[in-house]
Amino acid sequence: MPFVNIKITKEDGPTKEQKEALIAEVTEVLVRVLHKNRASTVVIIDEIDTDNYGLGGQSITQVRKANH
Repeated sequence: MPFVNIKITKEDGPTKEQKEALIAEVTEVLVRVLHKNRASTVVIIDEIDTDNYGLGGQSITQVRKANH
């Protein structure tokens, strides 16, 4: 069973329709390229708050504030 985990930030996050498109298109790539079974392909989208991960010792929220 193929399992794909997509991680994106919540800020300006995707719409319900965009998430549905991501799930459908990623599934199609696995079916077409890896010949996986569509019915057993799992796609999970994790939306991550920018306070919950960091770069260079700062949260992404801090990094983006410093760059604006």
